[in-house]
Amino acid sequence: MIAQAWNNGSHHRTGAGYGIKIATRDRDRYFRKEWKSVTLLLEGIDSPVEVNTDKPSFWATECRELISKEIGLWLRASGKAPWSGRPVPQLELKPLGEARFSVRFLR
Repeated sequence: MIAQAWNNGSHHRTGAGYGIKIATRDRDRYFRKEWKSVTLLLEGIDSPVEVNTDKPSFWATECRELISKEIGLWLRASGKAPWSGRPVPQLELKPLGEARFSVRFLR
């Protein structure tokens, strides 16, 4: 599935306020409401990242973001964030089994 990087408008060096925006159709196809979290294997990072999905905002029509400071640190370390004046980074998420996804940059 194709997703895009997300930021809440505050580009913190700590990684806070960053995430991955999932399209509604992909969320409904690849994610399950009974999961409390998902594990992301971020390209180039050795440690898996666990992200909370047990919140109303992830299942709302407007939001649908996987939010984690580790995602923000990964985006910043990769030189992809902040992206003001540049295209928002596009990402590919591949399901790896129950509640696990690999994540890589498309551009």
